[in-house]
Amino acid sequence: MAIYIVEKVIEGVILVDVRGRITLGPETEALRSKLKQLIDSGQQRVILDLGEVSYIDSVGLSTLVASYTSARRAGGDLKLLRLPRGVHQLLQITRLSTVFEVYETLEAARQAFAPEQP
Repeated sequence: MAIYIVEKVIEGVILVDVRGRITLGPETEALRSKLKQLIDSGQQRVILDLGEVSYIDSVGLSTLVASYTSARRAGGDLKLLRLPRGVHQLLQITRLSTVFEVYETLEAARQAFAPEQP
């Protein structure tokens, strides 16, 4: 299954809806490219909705970590939303659950960002 990536702006936060498999190949490259583009363009508040991701491999995890690191270096943050059971278990096994902030609802994830400075 090909990867499906759509971005939406919701009250100053970028929501990236990801569906399909995040695996070695064009799927991971498409996600990496989209997140890099957003971060490089100055988007500081990004939420990745992984609710419809059916599988993620080590390269996919690497993409998430690299994107998180890039966002943090740029003064922003990347939060995860609606992790499927398998992805949640993978984050726990790899201890990445201590790195990422994970939320069940969009509202909770959105509110977790610090207020924008005027």
